[in-house]
Formats: sequence, structure tokens, C-alpha cells
Amino acid sequence: MFHFGIEHEVAFLDNAGNFADFSRVKFADFNQIVDKLPVYKEDYPELRIGDAGIKEKRWYIEGFERFADSEKVMECVPKGIEIRTTINPDIHSAIAELSESFRLLRETAAEYGFSPALISFNPYYDKFIPNPPLNEYETRRRQASPEKQTANIPMLSYGPDLNISMVGLTTERIIDIGQKLTFYSPYIIPFSYSSPFYQGNLWEGFSVRTFVRTGKRPATMVFVEKQEELIKSVPSLTKIARIPAEVGRIEFKAFDSCSDFSLYAGLLALLKGIVLDESLSGRAIVPDAEKHQISAQEGFDNEEIFNTAKQVLKAVETVLKDDSDVNFLAPLKTLLEKRETPAHEMIRLYKTTGSIEATLKQSYHS
Repeated sequence: MFHFGIEHEVAFLDNAGNFADFSRVKFADFNQIVDKLPVYKEDYPELRIGDAGIKEKRWYIEGFERFADSEKVMECVPKGIEIRTTINPDIHSAIAELSESFRLLRETAAEYGFSPALISFNPYYDKFIPNPPLNEYETRRRQASPEKQTANIPMLSYGPDLNISMVGLTTERIIDIGQKLTFYSPYIIPFSYSSPFYQGNLWEGFSVRTFVRTGKRPATMVFVEKQEELIKSVPSLTKIARIPAEVGRIEFKAFDSCSDFSLYAGLLALLKGIVLDESLSGRAIVPDAEKHQISAQEGFDNEEIFNTAKQVLKAVETVLKDDSDVNFLAPLKTLLEKRETPAHEMIRLYKTTGSIEATLKQSYHS
């Protein structure tokens, strides 16, 4: 029996059509949107609220937390709003919940002059520099984990966490699946690519996010119960579960964001098939940064990326052949047949409009 969850980061344009990032938006601008969205009491303790108290709902502000001289958060520099689903018993339920939460977010944001924009890396900035500079306490805090040391990268990138777990797996088996997903990451992530802009221009590839992020940051995170189950690696592959509901969760973090949620359904089915498959032998504790950069620039135009993606998709189709979730793979098969990524359509739009903002305005269709 499987469980599924999705965390989807949303970037915004403001009323004037500007990209609403940390250079233009204050915490209060996004907080008024989150404040107006509902609380579902039944979500807890399944959803983690976190120390800062920002994550109280299915929607919360994603940003860079600033501290004085203790764990108390003094400020949060905003980047966007994240939607998270509860833990769902099937893919269809997870997608339905995400779609409804996105609808509510979109309608509420419109009341305050913001509209969602699909992008997976800031199209204008290539650096986030905390202002004022980190104090002594913050500097010490940043050394606590490989992920905290690279916490400036997520301020530039927008991407989903696709969460999957299967009842009855041993910790050893869960970690093995994490290593498997880490190995095959550069071959499967082109299905999601959506960051073809860099420093205000068209980039020479399809995913700036992947090029900059993966290798320094994890492709997969596996949540374990006990300290002795952790594997030491940079970036981390394993992490101690913060609440009981996280134990055994496999979090795939390397996909770009998708505006078409049927793609998320396909990607969750792909992950499910990889979990069940016993024919794919590749394993890696840390992501291959160079392979991810090749994938980011060339996508399915690269023969090795294309052929391995085809091999993985075939293995997944085989293992899911008697499972209705196999039907969710249809959009992935179409992309592979065309040797395209979602970024290809964004590039075509940009070449027609000549404007990043005009392209982003059309990124969420419905």
C-alpha cells in the first residue's frame, strides 16, 4: 500500500506584470493571502507546523528565515507560496487536493493583485545575498547540515517535493530506493524541465534550476527514525523524521515545477514504478552533478539521457502493467516520443512574445 503527497512552490507576478521575488515583495504582501486561506483542523498532526509557526496551513510562505541570537525567527524574506497536500492513499486524490488548493490560492492571490507564474528558477537574479549579512548565530546555524549551508539556492529556485511511501518497507530497503532514485534522477527529470531563463535572457538549456542546484542539493531525501540509521553524505540522502508521519517517507526533490498537474500524476506513477521495479540496478548516494548539468542543458537531445529515460519508462510500464496508475504515464510518453520538455513550449512562447513576463503570464493555462 502506497501513500503520496506533493509540495508545490508557486511564484507570482504582481499587478504590473513584474516577477514578484524577494527584490520586490515583503513578507506581509504574501502573508495577507495566506491569512485569508482556510485552516483544516483534521490535517494535524499529519502536517508539520515547524518552529517558526509559518507553516500553519496547507499554504505557507517559502523564504529565507532570519534570526537574532536564538531559534526565534525575526523575519522571513519571501520567495513565493508553497502548497502542500496531506498524505493521500492514491495519486488521483493527491492531484485532486493539489488542484483544489491551487484554485483557492489563485483566487485569493488575485484579490491582492498577484497571479501565479510557473517558473523553476528566478529569471533575473543568479544570487541571493542576505541583507543585512548573516550574524554570528546565523553563521553557526548554517553549518548544522549540508542543506543549511546551501540555503541561498532555494531562494532562487522553485520546485516540487514529490513524496511517496510504501507500507512494510525496511529502513534498509527505503534507503536503497533513495539511492536508486538519486542515480536515475538526471534521466527522469527532463520530463519536468521549466526553467529556460537566466539573468533576464533565454538560457542555453532547459533547466537552470537543475544546472545550479542538483549536486549541491539532494535529488532524494529519505526520512528515518533513528540517529544510527543516518548515512553521512554531502548533500544528505537521509534525515531524521521530525514528526512520526515522516518516518519512511521518500522525498524526490529534483523535478522542476509543473503547471500541468497531470504531469505530477505521471511523475508520481513513475516514482511508484521505480520503487516496485527490481530490474534497474543503478545506485548512488549523492547526485552526479556533471550528469545533471548535461541533462539540464541537453534534455532528451542527449542520447544517454534519452535512452536511459526510455529504459526506466519501459521498466515502470512493465511493473505497473496491471495497475490503473500506468495510465498516468501517458504525458511522459508523449514528451519522450517528441524528445521535448515542458521548457520547449516556454521557449517557443518567449520567441513569439519576446518577453519573459508575457511567457510567464501564459504558464498556468486553466
